[in-house]
Amino acid sequence: MSAELIVSVSGIRDETCYLAAGFADEMDARGVRLSLLVAPRLKDKYRLADDAVTTAWLRERREHGDAIVLHGYDQAATKRRRAEFATLSKHEAKLRLLAADRVLEHAGLRTRVFAPPRWVASPGAMSVLPETGFRTMAGLGAVHDLTRGTLQRGRVFGIGEGFKAEPWWCRALVLGAGRAAKRGGLVRLSITAKQLGNEGPRQAVLDAVDLALFHEATSQVYRWNSPSQELGAA
Repeated sequence: MSAELIVSVSGIRDETCYLAAGFADEMDARGVRLSLLVAPRLKDKYRLADDAVTTAWLRERREHGDAIVLHGYDQAATKRRRAEFATLSKHEAKLRLLAADRVLEHAGLRTRVFAPPRWVASPGAMSVLPETGFRTMAGLGAVHDLTRGTLQRGRVFGIGEGFKAEPWWCRALVLGAGRAAKRGGLVRLSITAKQLGNEGPRQAVLDAVDLALFHEATSQVYRWNSPSQELGAA
């Protein structure tokens, strides 16, 4: 059984879009599609709805074969040091999901796939995802098919957004990705667009991708598989 490789980039905005675009070119050269994690709002009063350049680039990348994944509403911590969806009630999660969905729909980026900030969702958030139209949830240790109630195990090896970026962690990321690919598992790599501006973290992800490809991993994106499709809507 061959491994699957999913590479994602988060924190894409006006100040980091060029870094994500350069990384996308590197992935294109390797035949690797990207999962682009998008939030309607980010810190420093950033609004995706006001960023026509980034929005257009994201639409172009989806047409190219990449996936758009909702990555929270504003990524604000709901409790001290806790990610946005980590402790939300069902009602609070529903309000944020519906608000974020409207923004992405208006931008032409609507998706049925959700990855919570820092990959952690509360039981309330998990329970309301199907009600709000989401079919797949990418968590820290597995990717959940919300319509079938099944999951595919595989931990995220990330840099930034709660993950470290020190040299020792970058080395561990490459080794972990290699081991997962060698045993035919799901290899999930994630990096923030901001960290793509740092040579060490960026090179670590490139090395991890190359190692997974060496072990014949197949490029995939976060998606939902409908009963009649091998690859479903992303």
